[in-house]
Amino acid sequence: MFKIIKREEHADGTVIENVIDAPLIASKGRPGQFVILKADEEGERIPLTISDLDAEKGTITVVYMVVGKSTAKFRDMSVGDAYQDVIGPLGRPTHIEKLGTVVCVGGGTGVAVLFPITRGFKNAGNKVISITGARTKELLILEDKMRAASDTLHVCTDDGSYGRKGFVTEVLKDVMESEKVDLVVAIGPVPMMKFVSKLTKEYNVKTLVSLNPIMIDGTGMCGGCRVSVGGKTKFACVDGPEFDGHQVDFDALMQRLAAYTEEERAAHDEYCRITGTK
Repeated sequence: MFKIIKREEHADGTVIENVIDAPLIASKGRPGQFVILKADEEGERIPLTISDLDAEKGTITVVYMVVGKSTAKFRDMSVGDAYQDVIGPLGRPTHIEKLGTVVCVGGGTGVAVLFPITRGFKNAGNKVISITGARTKELLILEDKMRAASDTLHVCTDDGSYGRKGFVTEVLKDVMESEKVDLVVAIGPVPMMKFVSKLTKEYNVKTLVSLNPIMIDGTGMCGGCRVSVGGKTKFACVDGPEFDGHQVDFDALMQRLAAYTEEERAAHDEYCRITGTK
């Protein structure tokens, strides 16, 4: 059993941060890797990228948005409750080295995934420029952590309620016009990663993206997390989750992610009806 040590809500309660007691994973995990969690015997296996870890305390941190039955069940767990299973670390860690100037672009809950990667590149001696965005101010997360992990942080919102009004791509274009950028790391909603990659390709700047396809076992056995990269089939769980953004077929990824949207919503609504939650 993996006990919840700390629980915090973000974005008006739609995004939850859990610090979990998992000493073996904390001692081995690296930025960019993920874990698979299951609440109880009847729960689904949910992959979540590690947002932070503390090897000394033996804890890992995950951040998730409540979208379906399983994440709603996670939301209803309190400090002291325990996940039945936490498996990991899984996936390939981010290759972090000193390159020069690295731009880290995050949107929505992708910022939680981006944070340890941003910190890793900063600690490796790079100049790190970060850009984070959300639809509104209320949906922005981890601003203080990202600011501490970056040399410069640009924050923007679609509606202009905080920071610069507009999309992260607009800020990224300004940065690339004024800086020699050696690498861009973009993590967030698929459309955001698609348009960031399209922009950086024009400037011939290498770009890494972290993909979140439907996943079941997380070991490469089921093939559920297949993605098309450079015209070849890759498995996000063992070949990724990070890939060259200029090679990813984002349209195919979006189509697969939408395959069970109705079922996901129906399961969430039924769970909330039974438990009396929202």
